[in-house]
Amino acid sequence: MSEAAVEIAGGADGPVIALTGPLTAAALTEAWPRAIAVARAAQGVMTLDLSRAARIDTSGAALLLALERGHDGETRWQGLTPAAEGLIARLRAALPETGAPPPPPRTVRGPGPLRTLGVRIAFFGETILATTGLPARRRFLRGGNFFRIAERAGAQALPLVIMLGFLIGMILAFQSAIPMRQFGADIYVAALVSLSLFRELGPLLAAVILAGRTGSAFAAELGTMMVNEEVAALTTMGIDPGTMLVIPRMAAAMLVMPALALGIDVSGVLGMGFVMGILGFPPSAIVAQMQMATSPHDVLLGLMKSVVFGAAVGLIGCRAGLTAGGGPRAVGEAATSAVVGGIVATILIDGLFAVVLYRLGQ
Repeated sequence: MSEAAVEIAGGADGPVIALTGPLTAAALTEAWPRAIAVARAAQGVMTLDLSRAARIDTSGAALLLALERGHDGETRWQGLTPAAEGLIARLRAALPETGAPPPPPRTVRGPGPLRTLGVRIAFFGETILATTGLPARRRFLRGGNFFRIAERAGAQALPLVIMLGFLIGMILAFQSAIPMRQFGADIYVAALVSLSLFRELGPLLAAVILAGRTGSAFAAELGTMMVNEEVAALTTMGIDPGTMLVIPRMAAAMLVMPALALGIDVSGVLGMGFVMGILGFPPSAIVAQMQMATSPHDVLLGLMKSVVFGAAVGLIGCRAGLTAGGGPRAVGEAATSAVVGGIVATILIDGLFAVVLYRLGQ
């Protein structure tokens, strides 16, 4: 490839700088600094002769403008083709004026709290509309995708749920036995732990596990689709993202949550029974205390809570993913928002349940 060359000749009013050869990025490596030095040292009227320039691209146009701005006096053009003249004019319009102050630094601010609240309310409303319009959009649902999501959220989480439930039951039994032993009420530990697990801790711990595992996975998966513009492609093809992406995930979370909560209940009772056996209580006494303190109503109440918690965690995880911004940090921020939002929403809903059930005398 030929290189560009810089030739200097004397003119009537000042120096004539002739640029020969291709004025492209690859050919201007050596000619660029020499041309700039000549333009800065030129006195009087500087003439730029382009009659022997083979081709001019954006780099060549940038060099010509740099020569014009680097010269203190007048600059005249010679041999400029209409195409090159148009390219230089477009580049001149895009560059800031010489001596203009630099633009102020742009401060990037996140959305305000009111806007964030509005986005969440709007997403909740869109999900309700997608659910009500589901009969007319059943073609967007995929059964295989739904069962795959349910398996990842439920079956794959069962080992973790059973292990944590067993440990929580042991910890609650040990911590409760210490103060109750002072009053000779060790046997009531079985009633205390079982009631706590069935009504509160079972669904609450299952929701925390679901938010940490599945809610973050929903946000990361949908956030990646947003960054790759796959969701925009679905919308362009006339496919509703709420029907195809949100409803199956929320339904899967609601489906598996009762199983996860029941797994924590059963494993927690086994852990409590293990500790009570160590303390010297027979299984019959433990079962009698559980039957005295709890009823199937308590188990059903916990399972009902778990369904609501699952809907909240699934909805928040999908919302965090579908509202993710662009850039490399978007997916991580969406996953973090899903976990934090899911746990906070679960605790708030559980508090609302506590107030309502207290007023109802349950």
